[in-house]
Amino acid sequence: MRSTMQDAPLLIRDMVRHGQWMYADKRVFTATPTGTVHETFARVAERAERLAGALAALGVQRDDRVATLMWNNQSHMEVYLAVPSMGAVLHTLNVRLFPDQLAYIINHADDRVIIVDASLVPLLARIKDQIAGVRHFIVNGPLEDPPFALIDYQEIVAAHEPGYDWPDLDERDAAVMCYTSGTTGEPKGVVYSHRSIWLHSLASTSANSIALSDRDRCLLVVPMFHVAAWGAVYTSFMAGTELIMPQMFLQGEPLLNMIMELRPTVALGVPTIWNDLLRAAGGRSDADLSSLRMILAGGAAVPRFMIEAFRERHGVDVLQGWGMTETSPLVAVSMPPAGVSREHEIDYRVKAGRVMAGVQIRITDENGAVLARDGVATGEFELRGPWITARYYGVDAPELFRDGWLRTGDIGTLDPHGFMVITDRAKDMIKSGGEWISSVALETTVMGQDGVFEAAVIAVPDDRWQERPLCVVVRGSESTVSAEELREFLRPSVAKWWLPEHWSFVDAIPKTSVGKFDKRALRRLYAEGQLEVETLE
Repeated sequence: MRSTMQDAPLLIRDMVRHGQWMYADKRVFTATPTGTVHETFARVAERAERLAGALAALGVQRDDRVATLMWNNQSHMEVYLAVPSMGAVLHTLNVRLFPDQLAYIINHADDRVIIVDASLVPLLARIKDQIAGVRHFIVNGPLEDPPFALIDYQEIVAAHEPGYDWPDLDERDAAVMCYTSGTTGEPKGVVYSHRSIWLHSLASTSANSIALSDRDRCLLVVPMFHVAAWGAVYTSFMAGTELIMPQMFLQGEPLLNMIMELRPTVALGVPTIWNDLLRAAGGRSDADLSSLRMILAGGAAVPRFMIEAFRERHGVDVLQGWGMTETSPLVAVSMPPAGVSREHEIDYRVKAGRVMAGVQIRITDENGAVLARDGVATGEFELRGPWITARYYGVDAPELFRDGWLRTGDIGTLDPHGFMVITDRAKDMIKSGGEWISSVALETTVMGQDGVFEAAVIAVPDDRWQERPLCVVVRGSESTVSAEELREFLRPSVAKWWLPEHWSFVDAIPKTSVGKFDKRALRRLYAEGQLEVETLE
């Protein structure tokens, strides 16, 4: 027996129409060097229609890739809405990639058009001769002395009429492409469908997730080039959530000013950003974060001290979200379960999160055997679901999938209630004397010491134990904390054989293009003798 329900496709164009009508007066705010500007959802959607007409006039057809090299701003949001809705494919380019990687990704994706913010044109100019397949370059913003032929974004949008006739599409058609950051090998492309984006956006409105709604205003610090901004742009039009776009103003002080001026209720970004916000707020007697009901941190483990500090100093709750480019990204959110006392909530908030409805999860051992969900057995997380990738674009990588499940490379435990604890990335685990040491656990514990701003741990070779941990530390301002003091601070919290004897104090820890600690760069610096290492007895 078949149902009698209507079968309407899940398409981004219908999200656009919904937000344009239902939440017409909601606003998008964009930070600029001279202040904040804003526009309504209705106007943003109308401009997306105009942009679609302009792109069609330039010859953009169904399935053509339209790339963006842009900051978080209103124009970027217009591209997000227009390109998939017209049947083309949005490809967001990471503004922090090395030029050669950027050229590789553009060519691999077969991009036909690139829309670039004026401030990023010099980066594009460095690779212009390597990307012959790109037919048109469109610049957003004024630019003196352009280094090559550019079409003005604002002019072509203004030159076309609204009311673009969004086509009928298959919900499984490609909508958005994002590439992994390429920490191992070349970056790999993941293609999201209209259906996967729709379902992921709907999940983001759940009270068991981050519960975005028309009562929220979201500070979108996570870059729009990174995993489609965690889906927040699409969720905003679905749920009526206002957005604050910070562009390139991502340091603690300007973010604090935005929060105090525009009063967001939710903020999304990586832990290093929120650590800097915490530092900036600690230096201001007038710091006010009271508008925030939640900060969602993802991309790396959130130290307990940070969760406690935001709550104790500012009354703000921090949640962790866990996912990957391959998972759209949200898989789990560390929402404490009902009935847990406020005192014990943090025990849940420090976990990677509780798996959301729609995602299936398991842990497996080195041979692929499925392990118990008992919170004790440790293995690799594997996933499947309607917003989990089944393959990479144009790359054969069967070793990263098993029987239809995505192998994440993250190691940890899964308890009977669906809470994940990630102990490490497989490649970052430290095997010392035949036993495993979690670099993540050491990092998050060390960062709880008052004199530490940041800490990253890598494995270094050892003649006796095979590998030992090296802890690389950035001291806080005016801190003189020593390696001996940090090891004593660690002693009550970790096993004796976990205690690092190797320490290095640096001014800054290298970061990846999305703000995570770049451990590959740290390993290279160590191998080249560029880290000054102190070894304790």
